[in-house]
Amino acid sequence: MPADLAARFAPDFLWGAATAAYQIEGAWNEDGKGTSIWDTFSHTPGKVSNGDTGDVACDHYHRYREDVALMAELGLDAYRFSVSWPRILPDGVGRVESRGLDFYDRLVDELLAQEIRPFLTLYHWDLPDVLQQRRGWMADDVPAWFAEYAAVVADRLGDRVTDWATLNEPEVVAYLGHASGEHAPGVRDVGVAEQAAANLVRAHRTGAAAVRAATPDVSVGVVLNISPIEPASDDPADVEAADREDARRNRFFLDELVPGADFVGVNYYFREIVGRDGFVSLDGVERTDMGWEVHPGGLTEVLLRVHEEYHVPVIYVTENGAAYSGLHDADRVRYLESHVAAAADAVDDGVPLAGYFVWSLLDNFEWAYGFSKRFGIVHVDYETQARTVKTSGRWYQDLLASRR
Repeated sequence: MPADLAARFAPDFLWGAATAAYQIEGAWNEDGKGTSIWDTFSHTPGKVSNGDTGDVACDHYHRYREDVALMAELGLDAYRFSVSWPRILPDGVGRVESRGLDFYDRLVDELLAQEIRPFLTLYHWDLPDVLQQRRGWMADDVPAWFAEYAAVVADRLGDRVTDWATLNEPEVVAYLGHASGEHAPGVRDVGVAEQAAANLVRAHRTGAAAVRAATPDVSVGVVLNISPIEPASDDPADVEAADREDARRNRFFLDELVPGADFVGVNYYFREIVGRDGFVSLDGVERTDMGWEVHPGGLTEVLLRVHEEYHVPVIYVTENGAAYSGLHDADRVRYLESHVAAAADAVDDGVPLAGYFVWSLLDNFEWAYGFSKRFGIVHVDYETQARTVKTSGRWYQDLLASRR
């Protein structure tokens, strides 16, 4: 029952939902916005399922008041969103587009009017394309570019936004964007990916310093996707392969980005089984529409790891959710119930978990999958832009209402 589950968390625990700018905003070329690498990538034939783009997406840029009203109806305490870098600095650096900042001004004010706490992420994958032409995350100057952008946003919004994340999932930015090429900018070079990873670390540090300089009293952290990496067997070759993958995917970013952070956001979706020959797919396990294994115990595991190995003062689950179809999404309800319980288990074990953000508030543009996968607790009809709360959204609403 929702009431029993909610009772396992402190009264001041934050319940929220998360989105990302390119996935929901639309208005891709309005009000002076520059082109992002995802605009370019999605407009390139063959890169995104069905030729989908984020040109309109959920039209949140024009419908944000309706969406904030939905958040209030659901009873959210907090909302995690990202800012579009090219909407603020169309040339990547230099000239500031005030109309872009004005949009986020209005969004933040609307959230605060509904007593919803804004959690702002500066970078959720939409690098200005003009900077990509200058080598993007490979460029020596990218930490300075990011610091300039961070300072501009913090100077405008830092008087009302107290919770700031620099980067979302830098491991994905580096390796899906620059090694496998599945994501923008579509580069396929492991050496480039490793250089991008190093520069993302540097950019986090310069960006965090810029936010703190502009608004000293805020909390600044980073959001990492962390997966348990388990060997396929006790064979030393499998154990070594799993350790290498854990070092690349988890340890590098934890070691480099967590020290000095006021909080760490943990995005959790699935675990990986690794053998000497690569990833191993288990038979007979429950999977989401993404093909990802449903393994709630992994959330407890990664939260404990961050707490015990890195002694972070505050941790949030900044993304957790699943792709399932349909308005009456009983599978998603079971998924969320089991994972919220797993988060409660981590709290019972002493993890300083302060909040949980479901991914996602809305069905949206799911990167290279386009609109073919639906993560939202609110259904979006992309033809009419009508929003309909799903069964999972009502379950979440009941969960939040029960603790009040």
